[in-house]
Amino acid sequence: MRRAWLSGALLLLASCASAPPPHAWKYSVPQLPEGASGYTDKPGWSAKRFMVAAANPLATDAGYQILKAGGNALDAAIAVQMVLALVEPQSSGIGGGAFLLHWDGRSLAAWDGRETAPAGADERLFLLPDGKPMAFLDAVVGGRSVGVPGTVRMLEAAHRQHGKLPWSILFQPAITLAEQGFRMSPRLHALLHAETALKADAQARAYFYNTDGEPLAVGTSVRNPALAEVLRGIAARGSAALNAGPVAADIVRRVRGHATNPGRMSETDLAGYEAKTREAICTDWKVVYRVCGFPPPSSGHLAVMQILGLVERTPPVAQPLVDKLPSPDWLHAYTEAARLAYADRAQYLGDPEFVPPPAGRWTSLLDDAYLKQRAALIGRESMRTAKPGVPSGAVGARGAQAEQLESGTSHISVVDGDGHALAMTSTIEAAFGARLMSDGGTGKAGGFLLNNELTDFSFAPADSEGKPIANRVQPGKRPRSSMSPTLVFDKRDGQLVMSLGSPGGAAIIHFTAKTLIGALDWGLDAQRAIDLPNFGSFNGPTVLERGRFPAATIEALKARGHVVNEIEMTSGLQAIQRRGAGWFGGADPRREGVVMGE
Repeated sequence: MRRAWLSGALLLLASCASAPPPHAWKYSVPQLPEGASGYTDKPGWSAKRFMVAAANPLATDAGYQILKAGGNALDAAIAVQMVLALVEPQSSGIGGGAFLLHWDGRSLAAWDGRETAPAGADERLFLLPDGKPMAFLDAVVGGRSVGVPGTVRMLEAAHRQHGKLPWSILFQPAITLAEQGFRMSPRLHALLHAETALKADAQARAYFYNTDGEPLAVGTSVRNPALAEVLRGIAARGSAALNAGPVAADIVRRVRGHATNPGRMSETDLAGYEAKTREAICTDWKVVYRVCGFPPPSSGHLAVMQILGLVERTPPVAQPLVDKLPSPDWLHAYTEAARLAYADRAQYLGDPEFVPPPAGRWTSLLDDAYLKQRAALIGRESMRTAKPGVPSGAVGARGAQAEQLESGTSHISVVDGDGHALAMTSTIEAAFGARLMSDGGTGKAGGFLLNNELTDFSFAPADSEGKPIANRVQPGKRPRSSMSPTLVFDKRDGQLVMSLGSPGGAAIIHFTAKTLIGALDWGLDAQRAIDLPNFGSFNGPTVLERGRFPAATIEALKARGHVVNEIEMTSGLQAIQRRGAGWFGGADPRREGVVMGE
């Protein structure tokens, strides 16, 4: 168990009884975490005024200190993200992208920092000379898969509108930890041990591994002087320090100069990247809730709410929970709904600047009449594989995208004492991204990993009948995502009820849906909802978290025609839930996250 790890970051609470004025604030390094990896039971955390939930105790602590120093939710999230870039480099960072859902107490904004395809990319990017798609890992490793990163530019734009503390202050925690060192975490060590392609990159090999080729041991003090210098530049000059000049030149050199799998990014692509604001999609659920999530290019909210809406339109299950676990009858209804939702996702979802929504609006996929029509397809026996539907008024012939791997990401939820809140999911896609590390042109050890986000596009531009696939590669396009940052409001009084999200690739949709159902339908607190075993379907077999369901459940599903696969489903959920006049937070026991607040 990671008791020492979890308690270490929380020790800072006692040393921060009073906060200095914001202009005088100085980051204080907490006790560095240590402990074994594995599943760690977590109690959930309570607070009255503000709360931060993130995937690593050092990152959570950075956001906590920013809130104590007078910062708001967005300020805290920026500090958290920069520390995650250091201590959880395999999942997110300044070399990737993010979706931010922000509530300022009056209005909701969806900030899109998703990576884009370089101008030199085209729909044949991942095709071999014979026209067949590349093998997935062959496409991932190297410069070909790297999209133009957007996290920093998006956070900069959001901070100009919503931030409170000076931008430069928010980088103090990450810079300090990068210079002074942080301890290698159990999770990072375990992922490095399992990783096979990262050692081929000289910069990454020298940073993450010993001279004998073994990953640095758990507890080793790790310093990252290259990242510290790059972050110092961003703190002083904003996103221009990343998107232009020596850092941009080094990114392009590594992408285009990869020995076996070069990419097509240019310095012009980096300089021209634009973060976008979009209109969040808010959907009524369970009469009293208004669930708000990210629009395309994310498929997350639409798929989550299709699943929830379809389950709601099937005959109610007498016992959704049996012995505190989802029952076979309920799992049948849920996974059938998931098949229908994922079929539509593969058919319709893509970058809205390239892909028109069905029937002229994305919410046509959530219309009552359409969901009733689709729910009627759910019967006693599993359909195993669903076909996409046709919302009323939809026109045009599209091909369905074949299933591809998705992975990576990290999630941050924050609420502050002024009624501001956010949910932000950030990513470099696969663990360790494209397995390319940039030192930003500093010539120093360490640096930051580059994303492999372009492999979220369909490798094939058309289906077997020649119909174009919505999520095919096109210059300047943003790949479809499953990231599902979510804010939930009470329809009756407009109060924020919950902030949540998770990493997990295509399974993010299931992890988010599970937590919403557990907390807001079954009445569990946020921690107990996160603790529930994971489950789902991607429009194929029914997948269950390995070792979490009894044999009787599996046999009952098989009796209904399900093909059942037990697999690792390592969610990384973070959630903050209103409880009375305060807040209750939960963090996934499957990862290293914690919650802090007061």
